[in-house]
Amino acid sequence: MLRDGKEYYFEIKTVKPNIDVFTKSKTKLLEWVARKRKPVKVFLAFPYNPYAPEPYTRFTVQNMMDYQNDFLIGEEYWDFLGGENTYKDLLSVFDFVGKNYKDKIIKKIKEVAEIKVKETKNL
Repeated sequence: MLRDGKEYYFEIKTVKPNIDVFTKSKTKLLEWVARKRKPVKVFLAFPYNPYAPEPYTRFTVQNMMDYQNDFLIGEEYWDFLGGENTYKDLLSVFDFVGKNYKDKIIKKIKEVAEIKVKETKNL
């Protein structure tokens, strides 16, 4: 992503990665910086904070990542990408879709599950 003449790179991960994922991600972030040979900003990004409203905490972060400089989590990440209130807008969209399409989604999941069960029995 390019903004105000600065380059930003994101490694997007699941919100509760294991320690090996943090190690590999930190290495990747450092490699990106080294390869660019110019100032760039890199982040490990998580789409939401599973510990909200408390700050993000994960045992695997200890002594490996600089919380203030290496992470963008939840609202901070989405608002950085899309501007102020992007995260709140996304939550509104998900809420709308969930409320209005829940029954259709559940029905479709059941249909697919039934097909898969039948296919398994025919093996």
